[in-house]
Amino acid sequence: MHSDCEDILLKDGSSQANIWGAGFMPVNQKITCDSLINIRPRQNRGMEIADDRIREQVTQVIIELLGGI
Repeated sequence: MHSDCEDILLKDGSSQANIWGAGFMPVNQKITCDSLINIRPRQNRGMEIADDRIREQVTQVIIELLGGI
């Protein structure tokens, strides 16, 4: 779950502002940028990553980690 991974990253020294939840749907090869951990009153008001720049960065990381899907 995203929240479990978030806890590990925070304990490892990551900054909350740099942790985002996203997912990959193998059936249709779709990346989703929504997660409960993305809700932050001062930074992001909903589950979907609102900032286009951050959403693109997250998408690129996922593509790289999955070997260029």
